[in-house]
Amino acid sequence: MRLWSLWTGVGLLIFSGWVSANEECDSPETQMEMTQCSAQTYQMADDELNEAYQALIGRLENNGASLEKLRAAQRKWIGFRDAECAFESSAVEGDSAQPMVRNGCLEELTKARTQRLQEHASCEEGDLSCVR
Repeated sequence: MRLWSLWTGVGLLIFSGWVSANEECDSPETQMEMTQCSAQTYQMADDELNEAYQALIGRLENNGASLEKLRAAQRKWIGFRDAECAFESSAVEGDSAQPMVRNGCLEELTKARTQRLQEHASCEEGDLSCVR
């Protein structure tokens, strides 16, 4: 059995049950299933973000000043992401679809940030924006 947690901005919701990306998430039928699936896809995107962030930290381990700037940027990005998704999901505030809409926003912004971090971690020698 898997436990799913979802931060709604008001509190933490815990869902339990079997959720499989290959089964229920192929064609979710209820709002709860759609919310669980959106939480699952956001969690996968967040896992990828954390991998990309750790890879970039590893690349910058000998550059303390840039490493601190990355950490500051990441903290501010998280604040932006959360505020943006709270705004975006406010169109359905109080509705059972709000967590699903918020998760979709979180997933989209997280994937974009992951791509940016990966670009930083794999930039080529001679790229003037490449931090080493």
